Amino acid sequence: MTSFVLPHELHGDGAHKVFAVHGWFADRSAFAPVLPDLDRTAFQYALVDLRGYGAAKDLGGTYTTAEAAGDLVALADRLGWERFSVVGHSMGGAIGQRLLAHAPHRLRRLVGVSPVPASGLALPPDQWELFADAAHKPENRRAILDITTGGRRPAAWLDRMVARSLEVSDPKAFRSWLDSWAGEDFHERAEGATVPALAVTGALDPALSAGLMRETWLRWYPRAELYELPAAGHYPMDETPLELVRVVEDFLRADPDGEPS
Repeated sequence: MTSFVLPHELHGDGAHKVFAVHGWFADRSAFAPVLPDLDRTAFQYALVDLRGYGAAKDLGGTYTTAEAAGDLVALADRLGWERFSVVGHSMGGAIGQRLLAHAPHRLRRLVGVSPVPASGLALPPDQWELFADAAHKPENRRAILDITTGGRRPAAWLDRMVARSLEVSDPKAFRSWLDSWAGEDFHERAEGATVPALAVTGALDPALSAGLMRETWLRWYPRAELYELPAAGHYPMDETPLELVRVVEDFLRADPDGEPS
């Protein structure tokens, strides 16, 4: 067993404990736009850096969603969190679903923000090449950002997001993470989990859409819900932060006492 502790920062002192897990393109700074408006009285948020990102940029590992789920449980133990909720963006949403398979008794609620399904994401050959080469081609990262936000975001924002992504991620880890979140299908292990699970999608995101969630998330999880943000693409933390906070915290707040469902 490793003694590694995921780098993290805590916000708030509420009784409802929540992990915020970033996606493929960013470290915990992905949640910076929503931080000022979180309810720090009702919730305590732990923003983490996954292996290969941020303060864990140089840390080795398998860079898989299963490993990350184990890292989260270990951090929960270190923090003294017996039960907790998870808010995971994109790849982070797949990690949250790994917890449905590995430790559902520890989860209060799960929120996937533009979540990758537990079945992975089948990409046509040309898209796979675009994503795989993004590890070392900034122009590919920019194209992915533009496509997944409907081609509606300012050039300066795209450039800033690419620059941040390059700064906070290790290229080899970045490439390895793709094989896990896109290529691994573990949905049969998570299917049927009764943890309340909300999928939040952006109407401008052509890939991780509300339609895909109806075919996956809503079919697999008996207590699943779906909310579509009409003005967002794949990055609602940046695109519609206030609406995202409201939707997510309303859902988390519906489980006030933390008793197992």
